[in-house]
Parts: sequence; C-alpha cells; structure tokens
Amino acid sequence: MSSTTDKIKGMANEAMGNVKQGVGKALDNKELQAKGKMQELKGEGQQLKGDAKDGIKKVVDRA
Repeated sequence: MSSTTDKIKGMANEAMGNVKQGVGKALDNKELQAKGKMQELKGEGQQLKGDAKDGIKKVVDRA
C-alpha cells in the first residue's frame, strides 16, 4: 500500500471514529464511544504509517 493510500484510509477512519464518538455521546452509548475512539486511533496509526513510508522513501531517494 502506498503512503498516500495509508494516509487517506487513516483520515477516513479517524473521521468515522469521531462521528461514532459523537453519536455515542449523544445517545449516551459508552460502547459506541469506545468503538469510535478505537477507530480514531487506528486512523491516526495509519496516517503515521504513511508518514513513515514517506520518510523512508526520502532517505532512499537521497542515497
């Protein structure tokens, strides 16, 4: 998977996680809030993975 794909999937997961958290809070549903937080963190991780791939590519390109 390319770094751009990782970043896009990460942003989508982070956004959906935030939505789930908001809906869970509005409905006083702790389980939905927790699932939303987990999805948000997954998205943040995917974005970091994309950033790491970009960093590695820059180092390799300089070599």
